[in-house]
Amino acid sequence: MNWSGWLLWGFLATILLTTISSGTQGIGLTRMNFPYMLGTMFTPDRDRARLYGFLFHIGVGWAFSLIYVLIFQSLGAAGWWRGAIIGIVHALFVLIVIMALLPGLHPRMASEQHGPEAHNMLEPPGFLALNYGGRPPVAVILSHAIFGAILGTFYHLK
Repeated sequence: MNWSGWLLWGFLATILLTTISSGTQGIGLTRMNFPYMLGTMFTPDRDRARLYGFLFHIGVGWAFSLIYVLIFQSLGAAGWWRGAIIGIVHALFVLIVIMALLPGLHPRMASEQHGPEAHNMLEPPGFLALNYGGRPPVAVILSHAIFGAILGTFYHLK
């Protein structure tokens, strides 16, 4: 296993993924900012939530990049298209599974079944995060495909 390649390219791909995830809200592509959403799990302070969420997303993304690298190693090959395919599968997992579980894990998120209460700040994402508009699935799939393509392109097997 190429540990230095994973550390470098996993980190850089994660930085780009997290930047895209935060930036899609800023440019109006989606109302969803997943790093911010994660940060509000740790603090009700909206400014600190941006920092905490960014850092948490970096850590989790870096860990996920190890899974991509292990898949490349088991296949005996990397490549941008393999990385992009893994990224699309990863994005579908995030959209279908993680978004459905998030209201149960998140102390400041309303539930689809119980609705908002006074202490809930965030709307639940809903299926494919469609409660945040029609474009979050596109943004999540593209950002994760880019993440995987970067890893697949620049990670070299040992």
